[in-house]
Amino acid sequence: MSKRTSSRFKCCLKCKMLLPSQANVCPNCKSSDFSFDWSGLVIVFDPEGSVIAKILNITKPGKYAIKCR
Repeated sequence: MSKRTSSRFKCCLKCKMLLPSQANVCPNCKSSDFSFDWSGLVIVFDPEGSVIAKILNITKPGKYAIKCR
């Protein structure tokens, strides 16, 4: 897995949702702790029908990092 650091997206340290770099609060968990050091990407459209979303405990659609440091 390649390490991805991007100034385009930042990762919420609490729920791993990827957000635009301008975001101040995570819309998923309301956290304000972010990191630009993340890797792996999962896009969830239907969390209730997705096995991956269940494994990763994702309950809302969106883009998520696999690893967030």
